[in-house]
Amino acid sequence: MVVEEQIVAMKSDFFKALAHPTRVRILERLARNGEEVCVCELIEDLGVEQSNLSQHLSILRKQHIITSTKVGLKVMYRVKYPEVLTIMEKVQKILAQQFQEGEALMRHLADS
Repeated sequence: MVVEEQIVAMKSDFFKALAHPTRVRILERLARNGEEVCVCELIEDLGVEQSNLSQHLSILRKQHIITSTKVGLKVMYRVKYPEVLTIMEKVQKILAQQFQEGEALMRHLADS
């Protein structure tokens, strides 16, 4: 049972790492062209301070969601596992379905 609890805790930590708008935006930016992205590009694209971005990147790295490589003076980031992007795509589909269901409910209420 202890191992199962550890696995559940690891899953929870993984999802917690995704549970911040800035980190979602980081992943969406990294997914955009599938290539490594420099920190300087992330700062510019996301409009966040370097210190704030570093904290978010650290959380994503700690959960092994992203990985980095140093190229000269630049640190380049990429999504480590493509499955993370699949999860994000699935969430997008779920949200679209929820939106459609909400619209249908609103139409039904308006017609009542």
